[in-house]
Amino acid sequence: MSSILRPTPAQKTRRLVVLAATVFSIIAAYGQMGLGLGQTAAEFSADSDATLKVAGWAFSIWGIIYLGLLAYAVRQVLPQTGESPLIHRLGWPSAAALLGIGWWIVAAAVDWEIGTILLIFGSAIVLIVPLLLNAATVRALPRWDRDRWLVVWPLSLLAGWLTIAAPVNLLTVLTGNGDLPAALSPTLWAILAVVVVSVLALVITAQLRIPAYALPIAWGLIGAFAAEQSRNPTLAFAALSAAIAVIVGTVVLVLRLRSGVEKARPSET
Repeated sequence: MSSILRPTPAQKTRRLVVLAATVFSIIAAYGQMGLGLGQTAAEFSADSDATLKVAGWAFSIWGIIYLGLLAYAVRQVLPQTGESPLIHRLGWPSAAALLGIGWWIVAAAVDWEIGTILLIFGSAIVLIVPLLLNAATVRALPRWDRDRWLVVWPLSLLAGWLTIAAPVNLLTVLTGNGDLPAALSPTLWAILAVVVVSVLALVITAQLRIPAYALPIAWGLIGAFAAEQSRNPTLAFAALSAAIAVIVGTVVLVLRLRSGVEKARPSET
């Protein structure tokens, strides 16, 4: 399915922007930790995590995500990489998301709370929407197509992790500022967030029919279970139940619906 058409000068420029945005996001994350400029992302997340906490080791998933994103970006600037429909349509959205997660590190370092919320939700939305708009093209990719593994998988992993990180970020800020609405108890707000991200994991997986989006969400839910066992068992086991539902549901959706993969619509080629 990947095209062998040579990219135009404008498309080459876009690819360089994607590579630059990827490098920026990685340097922002590891450079901030190495130089100790402001508070780290972990310190920001732990500052007011009384409502919903995720174990620190769960954030190690960023290493896998960054490796995938680097492979995605580097492949685009290789001379032999043609301009496929997915590279074309997801290029600018991915650049925006990559810049967003890089600036999120900066916002967290200086404790710009509103900025972290806007950046993390914006980065998630700017990836999820085009992935869904191109779901038919994604479903039509052959199993070993390079666009499947080097475009869809890296971007879906990032989108999935941002999907669960965004509400955790929001609850952290609201809790720290004492702005969590009193309509529900903190535990119920946290369980509501768990339910919402779990439903999103399954709904979007049903459209894409690959596990890449749901896996980081399940990982984050397991991290929440590990972190909440001692202080909030009700929330912990709600997160564990949701993680199991996401994993089982994803396996069923991918395996059972994979046989129904359709060819891309003429308008999407």
